[in-house]
Amino acid sequence: MAKFNTTATTTAVGRGPITASPTADIRTHEGAPGHSRDLKSELFLLAVANFVSEDTFYEQAGDRDNRYATLVRQVAVTDVEWLTGFVRWLRRDANMRSAPLVAAAEAVKARLDAGLHGANRPLVDAALNRADEPGEFLAYWRSRFGRRVPGPVKNGLADAVRRLYNDRSMLKYDTDSKGYRFADVIDTVHPTPATDRQSALFRHALDRRHDHVDAIPDELTVIRRRAELWALPVEQRRAVLDDPQRLADAGMTWEALAGWLDGPMDRRAWEAMIPSMGVMAVSRNLRNFDEAGVSDEVAARIAARFADPAEVARSRMFPFRWLSAYEQAPSLRWGHALDQALQASLANLPALPGRSLVLVDTSASMTNRAISAKSKVTPLKAAAVFGVALAAKGEQVHLYGFADGVFRHEVRKGASVLREVDAFCRRVGEVGHGTQIAASLQATYKRHDRVFLISDMQTMDGLYGRGVGEQVPATVPLYGFNLNGYKAAAFAAGSPNRLEFGGLTDATFRMIPLIEAGRDESWPWLAR
Repeated sequence: MAKFNTTATTTAVGRGPITASPTADIRTHEGAPGHSRDLKSELFLLAVANFVSEDTFYEQAGDRDNRYATLVRQVAVTDVEWLTGFVRWLRRDANMRSAPLVAAAEAVKARLDAGLHGANRPLVDAALNRADEPGEFLAYWRSRFGRRVPGPVKNGLADAVRRLYNDRSMLKYDTDSKGYRFADVIDTVHPTPATDRQSALFRHALDRRHDHVDAIPDELTVIRRRAELWALPVEQRRAVLDDPQRLADAGMTWEALAGWLDGPMDRRAWEAMIPSMGVMAVSRNLRNFDEAGVSDEVAARIAARFADPAEVARSRMFPFRWLSAYEQAPSLRWGHALDQALQASLANLPALPGRSLVLVDTSASMTNRAISAKSKVTPLKAAAVFGVALAAKGEQVHLYGFADGVFRHEVRKGASVLREVDAFCRRVGEVGHGTQIAASLQATYKRHDRVFLISDMQTMDGLYGRGVGEQVPATVPLYGFNLNGYKAAAFAAGSPNRLEFGGLTDATFRMIPLIEAGRDESWPWLAR
C-alpha cells in the first residue's frame, strides 16, 4: 500500500524566519493565550513597526522603547553580524530612520559594556543614510550615555560623515534649528576628508558655525551660488523664478525658497521649484499646488512622474504615504496618478493563484490612533491598502473586515485601490470594535488555498475552544502580517504553514511565491 504517492499528497510549504513558541505560553494584551517569540523574531517585528517615542494602543512610548532597547542589547552581544545586517537593511531597504539609529547606539553601548570592542564601528555607519543623521546619532548618544563618545562611535560617525556630507546636504540640513550642526559633529569625530572639496567643506562648516566666514571656498560651487542668490535685493528675486535651473544649481529647496522670496509661494514660485523637487516632496504639496493655481500642464508632468514605476521606486515611499497624499489632495486631477503610484509601490504583491482569504482587522486598536504623531494614517488604513491590493490582484480573493464579527467586502479585479480602501475604511464599526481572530477565521475559512491575516494580533478570543492557528488546516498556509510588533504572537509562527511578517512595506510579500514553492526563507538581508 502506497504511503506517500497518493491523491492526498501535498507539497511541503517553506518556513519563514520569524518563529514563536509551539504552544501558548503568554497572554495577548486582550488576555487571550498567546505565543512568545524568539529574541530575533520579537526584535524584527518591533523594529519594522517602531517609530520610536510613539505611544501605540496597547503600549506607552517609554515601555515600548525600553523593550526595544532591551532586545537590541541582548542580540548585540550574541550575534553582532546578524544585527549589523539588520540595522543596515532597516535603514536602507525598510527606509526606517529612528529605529536603526537607536538600535545601533544601544547595541554599541551594550557591546562596550560587555568588553566587546570589535565590530562596533560598522554598526554605527550602517544606521546612517542621510546627512542630518550623524548629528541625530550624536544627540541621542549624549542624551542617553553622557558626553564622552567612545572611539568606535567616533569612527563609525566619521565613516558616515565622509559618505554623506557635501554642498547640497550642508545647505539642506546644517541649520540653526539643529542642536548638533555639521561643525559639532566634525569637531567631535575629526573625520579625514575623502577629497579636497570635502576638506574645504569641513573648514567652511567650522567657520560658519563659529562666525568666522570671510569667503566661501571656490570648490563649494553650490554653496557659492546660493550665497549669490541671497545677495540679490529682495525686489529682484522673483525675476529668478523664470530660470528654474539657476535655483536647482544653487540647491534651492521649496522651504528655502519661501524664506528667500520674503513673500508667498504663489503659482510662479511653485512652478519654478517643481522640476527639482523629489517625488515625496511633490506628493506632500499637492494641496499647496492647487491652492496656488498650478497649471494643468505642470500637473500633467507631476502625474507622469507618479505613474512612472521607476520614479516611485526611487522615492522609497511607504504605500500608505500615497494614500495619505490622496486624502490630502483636494482636486480630482491627482487621483488616477496617485492610484497608479500606489499600485507601483505594491509591485511585490503576488498575483495569488487559486482561492485566497484575506482578513483585515478593523478593531479599536487599529483605528484609535495614527501610526505616528506626524501622520494621519491609522494602522487600519495601512492594513486596508494591502488587503484591498491583494483582493484586486489575486485570482479569486475573498476580503473580509473583522472585529467582533465579519463583513465581506467585494473588490473587482483591477479596481482602484485608493477608492476601495476609502470604501473599506468607511465600514469601521459595522461589526463592532473587538478583536475576535479565531471566531472570524472560523466564520470565513472555506477550503481556501491560503489565508492572510493583517492585524496587530492582540486577539480577545482563544480563551475557549481552538486557538487562532487551529482554525485553518495544518496543510494550508496562514500568513500573519503584523502591523504593531507587540510581544505576544496570535499563533505559532515558524511551524509548518504558519508564517508571520511585519512592517508597512510590501517587501516581504516577495517571499510568498518562494515559500509556497517549498523554500525556507531567511531574513530579507540574508535572502538568497
